[in-house]
Amino acid sequence: MTHSHETDAATAAPVDDAPAKRHLRVALLGNPNTGKTTLFNRLCGLRHKTANFPGTTQEARIGHLSAQSVELSLIDLPGVYSLDLKQSEAEICRAMIDGEISPKGVQQGQPDAVCLVINALHLGRGLELAASAIRRGAPVVLALNMSDLAERRGLKFDLDELEKRTGCRAVLCNARTGEGLEDLRSALALPARTDAQIPSTTEESQRWADEVSHAVLHASASETAATITDRLDRVLTHPVLGVAFFALVMTGLFWVIFRFATVPMDLIDAIFAHLGGFVESTLPDGLIQSLLSEGVVAGVGATVIFLPQIALLFFLISLLEDTGYLARAAFVTDRLLRPFGLPGHAFVPLLSAHACALPAMMAARGIPDRRERIATVLVAPFMTCSARLPVYVLMTTLLFGDRPALAALAFAGCYILGALAGLFSALLVRRTILPGRSAAMVLELPTFKIPSVRNALITSYDRSLTFLKKAGTVILAICIVLWWLGSFPASAPPDGAVAMYAQAEQIEQSSVTTESAPSPDDIRAEADRLTNTNATLNSYVGRLGRVVEPVFAPLGFDWKLSVAMLSSFAAREVFVSTMAVLVAGDEEVEEESLVEEITTARRTDGTTPIFTRPVSWSLLVYYVLALQCLPTLAVTAKEAGGWKWAILQLGWMNGLAYIAALITFQIASAALG
Repeated sequence: MTHSHETDAATAAPVDDAPAKRHLRVALLGNPNTGKTTLFNRLCGLRHKTANFPGTTQEARIGHLSAQSVELSLIDLPGVYSLDLKQSEAEICRAMIDGEISPKGVQQGQPDAVCLVINALHLGRGLELAASAIRRGAPVVLALNMSDLAERRGLKFDLDELEKRTGCRAVLCNARTGEGLEDLRSALALPARTDAQIPSTTEESQRWADEVSHAVLHASASETAATITDRLDRVLTHPVLGVAFFALVMTGLFWVIFRFATVPMDLIDAIFAHLGGFVESTLPDGLIQSLLSEGVVAGVGATVIFLPQIALLFFLISLLEDTGYLARAAFVTDRLLRPFGLPGHAFVPLLSAHACALPAMMAARGIPDRRERIATVLVAPFMTCSARLPVYVLMTTLLFGDRPALAALAFAGCYILGALAGLFSALLVRRTILPGRSAAMVLELPTFKIPSVRNALITSYDRSLTFLKKAGTVILAICIVLWWLGSFPASAPPDGAVAMYAQAEQIEQSSVTTESAPSPDDIRAEADRLTNTNATLNSYVGRLGRVVEPVFAPLGFDWKLSVAMLSSFAAREVFVSTMAVLVAGDEEVEEESLVEEITTARRTDGTTPIFTRPVSWSLLVYYVLALQCLPTLAVTAKEAGGWKWAILQLGWMNGLAYIAALITFQIASAALG
């Protein structure tokens, strides 16, 4: 059955010829892997923002551009193969095109036009989606993207015939190079419709799309590119060779991240260190100085220092995705993840989690199945994030300081343990509260192409900004709360410290000195250490540490380790600075001296070491498995759909970490004594 639009040739004129400045809302629609994101970035650049659709976790990017005295707001919708599918992405696209919902900050109502991005190499598949979009009433502009690849394949298009058969304006373009984008801007500024017959069912749409495709598409005998792609795919999707190549690519990816992110991370660390020193030297001693230097500056710095790794990760992932390889990697990892109840779509989120779990869980929005999406969100924090690295370095140095090969092996073992815990947790949750069999992944493999560095830079900027806004502000607030808990109630210096201060004063006033006598500065430094340790012990966080000490005692932790554990819930990397305060009384201790101080640090009895080898092993295992990042809980509640999932995640990960650390401590104690 078909129907005709009740319009005539006159409607081919622009919707509004008035010379006044107009504003149009355009929905950007398309199949996955059509270059839709690249086109959006090329049209809008950095003139965009990200917003959620109300009541959902689905994101839309809203960009702005000008064309022919018209202001256009471009709304980038999720990639879908059909508007008729029963999945969240399709539901969002349908409701948006029908005018039922709009992203936050955008006026609700049917868009003035729909820009449908079609891979020029797969015109028929794109026209199936076009049919369902055209039926919904809004004028549609067809953007046939990747024109360079089509030309390389010897494909020619009769755009006049395409416009006649679809009733839509059609433009051949290349989002990567910018070719044809001026014509596309003009078409979007003057959306028009002509009379055309469009099928009304899905089944008829497929036949119609094939007919139109055959009528407007003319191919030569050039199949060289297709042959090369097929040969590469036989290797990259092979059950053995594909996995080996994937492992090689991922190894290179992480090597680049950890190799080249070091310089900007050190620079950021130095900037915030100087900023903290500037605050301390400029402001008088007191609460304001302490709040700014130890709360605000330290809190922001603890977040921003990991930004280079996150930005570089998203940049490299964007490049890989643009080449067409990531789709093949997802296809390969689907075989590895499916036995554990996770789809190949979970590959990119779990990969991203090795930089930070927050953007990784947000990236899980692209997983079509709700149960698989929730399972991915729940297990993503098991992957070793950057914030765990300072703890790993400290513990492996304590355990194998003079044996770097064993230290490196233990470090790699932390990554493996976290990944295995995540996979088996996914298997458990998919067999119990989120039952269901993971279907084999059906994926259209995109063509290989040269990646767009410009697109990768914009994507990296966009995601980095999102990370700073959503994570940085939360961590900053938590660090300020932690500062308050560690600063109050204020306590006077202990008697021993008071006596030391008096002794230093007497030595300075006395004219008699001996070589064996300590200097006043050394005495004051020791008095400061005792004062700081006493203040931490009697602060709210110190009191809380002593309250929970019996809970962690079976793991070998004393009250000082308990305080450091509690501090780590603000951010894992806080553990190192907390231990520096507790055992050395100085947060600015260099790593070598900190390790030396911790190695010789004693418990309250003054004789038992804090960090025995069993305790070090126990602590390392606990940090690999435990969830000690409060912002993660907030993101889990948002992405999974409620705080019950966040509470479940917190209880499971910390319960598993406790049991594993307990077993580790008992075995190590029995073996090492």
